[in-house]
Amino acid sequence: MTAPWKFTAREIVEKPDLFTSGHRACAGCGPAIALRQIMKATRGPTIVTNATGCMEVVSTIYPYTAWKVPWIHTAFENVAANASGIEAALKVLKRKGKLEHKNVDVIAFAGDGGTFDIGLQALSGAAERGHDFLYVLYDNEAYMNTGIQRSGGTPHGASTTTSPGGKVIPGKPQFKKPIANIMVAHEIPYVATASISFWQDLIIKTRRGLEVKGPAFLHVFAPCPRGWRYHTSKTIEISRLAVETCVFPLWEAKYGEYSLSPQSKVVALKPERKKPVKEYLEVQRRFGHLFKPGFRNVIDEIQNITDKRWNQLLKKCNIT
Repeated sequence: MTAPWKFTAREIVEKPDLFTSGHRACAGCGPAIALRQIMKATRGPTIVTNATGCMEVVSTIYPYTAWKVPWIHTAFENVAANASGIEAALKVLKRKGKLEHKNVDVIAFAGDGGTFDIGLQALSGAAERGHDFLYVLYDNEAYMNTGIQRSGGTPHGASTTTSPGGKVIPGKPQFKKPIANIMVAHEIPYVATASISFWQDLIIKTRRGLEVKGPAFLHVFAPCPRGWRYHTSKTIEISRLAVETCVFPLWEAKYGEYSLSPQSKVVALKPERKKPVKEYLEVQRRFGHLFKPGFRNVIDEIQNITDKRWNQLLKKCNIT
């Protein structure tokens, strides 16, 4: 890994946006915030490839675009394969002396549907082959672009159009797939989780992912007001609650070595600051049915799996 990238908040704010205003995302859209922050971390010439999904649709409605860098739309399931091809082509051009830039970064963007599920095969293959690019998962926890259907990233108990919260089945029966841990198991150089509520941490991790040689994977928590059913002003508050309740802890793994990020390390060292999961659930109407009589046990289940995964993470970080 290279030396830590140092920057001031003023430098970041004043850096021209590469993902600009004028896109058609919903008010309070978490993924749109994530993309704007991530593109602030670029270090030079950059090519973006984007899987079919919310961010592809809202940012490039012909003849308009919100991107100030070369951008390629690819199919739902193969953004990692597309990024692999771009990276391989750049290597050939560089070897032949036909690339004027010393370095060109490649970033692949996809949502949870295109990562946890339909795109996992291409992502796994790209990681195994060792292609040098940054893969960014903007996680809004369902197939939002096509109607809010459940995905492998949808949490237990959440109500979606294909896992409705009812009297028999209280939302999605399964638990969220641990996608970042799956990527660590690929033994790639860099994997990290990040949240739009802690923008400096997100920007630093983006730059680390760009600077490392080889595949890097960034899992970004990005709430969706429409799919999660909360007021558009609550996006940052909810993404912060996810960290404070340990529903979505912040960490990074460099060559398989886990370490907690400062925002989650505070909770690890001062357990009394860990908020109950209930505080996170009750501000989202996709979990509203769980607060009705007969479903409170599901809240307990969510708290239990959150605690279990948090304790497993602490062990991986050698924190007891």
